Amino acid sequence: MTNRERAMNILHYRDTDRIPAVHFGYWSQLLDEWVAQGHITRELANRVGDGNEGDRELDRILGWDFNWFTVMHSNNGLCPAFEPRELEVLPDGTRRVLTPTGVIERIKPGIVSIPSEDDYLLKDREAFETLFKPKMQFFPERINLDYFRTFNDTRPKDIPVGLMLGSVLGQIRDMTTVIGLSYLAYDEDEELLADIIDTYADMQYRCVEAILKTGAKFDFAHYWEDICFKNGPLISPAMFDTLCAKHYQKRNELCHRYGIDIISLDCDGVTERLLPTWFHTGVNTMFPIEIGVWGDQFAPAREKYGSELRGVGGMDKTVLRRDRTAVDAEIERIRRLTAMGGFIPCPDHRLMPGTKFELVQYYIEKIKNLRI
Repeated sequence: MTNRERAMNILHYRDTDRIPAVHFGYWSQLLDEWVAQGHITRELANRVGDGNEGDRELDRILGWDFNWFTVMHSNNGLCPAFEPRELEVLPDGTRRVLTPTGVIERIKPGIVSIPSEDDYLLKDREAFETLFKPKMQFFPERINLDYFRTFNDTRPKDIPVGLMLGSVLGQIRDMTTVIGLSYLAYDEDEELLADIIDTYADMQYRCVEAILKTGAKFDFAHYWEDICFKNGPLISPAMFDTLCAKHYQKRNELCHRYGIDIISLDCDGVTERLLPTWFHTGVNTMFPIEIGVWGDQFAPAREKYGSELRGVGGMDKTVLRRDRTAVDAEIERIRRLTAMGGFIPCPDHRLMPGTKFELVQYYIEKIKNLRI
């Protein structure tokens, strides 16, 4: 049985021989650590990217079966993007930089986490109409049609491969920042926010449609959102449903017409209050189901929505920085989730610095011995 068959069988509640060992990539700083420790070469670390050949080579070394985030993309963002440029260097060495999404970030020396956001361009109707709307239009050159016309012959056959559907709100949040999104939604101009969402969503729908019309086949479709944090969503669920539900519905129905029935969505944080919009419009697989400080989100969601809700993720990756006892305890917790069916365990985000190479191998071995 191939790993593609294993994954699709589990998500369709069919028999499988074992649980696949699935991951979601690595922080680059962890790869640097593993190079320094002699586990991998610098050349390999430089080549690793989600689902690419370098990623699959590291899979073979560690024992992973595949990276869930093996998805095919179009150019479905701002096009052309803003030209990144340095605006200012502060006395402490902090750089103020304009990003491709029109946000001004402060990049501090020696800080490797997410930069702080200093300002943003998408503040009003004029900025949208003149700076952003022209970059949100569909044109055929956004898709490498020749690539997708031959995709069925060239794609990996032994692992599941997804089609990236884009984002209804998450990428717009990247353009406005959380602060800007809050102003648009609550203090300034909900009509403008609706126009931004509608314009961007139409372009992304047409990108997905153009790819599917080539005849390329995919095992699942996938969204990226990241619009929740540790206390819940960054927008009111009612407003989210009003502004966004129709776009999920339209895109998901398109996928269904082309035979794609597994639709996963990546959103960090506590997602409970946005699940109704996603689930009732056709998203049926949650990923990566972060554990965070709030604990298991999958079991309560499954109890509420039933077997139509699947999951990939939900494994507390922090145990991979500790010891075998911690890993064993997490495996036992995961065993109860896999017994529900429709669930594939996967570290609940990218493996971070401090993750122990040998513990990852130990976890993988244990997962491959799990049976449903």
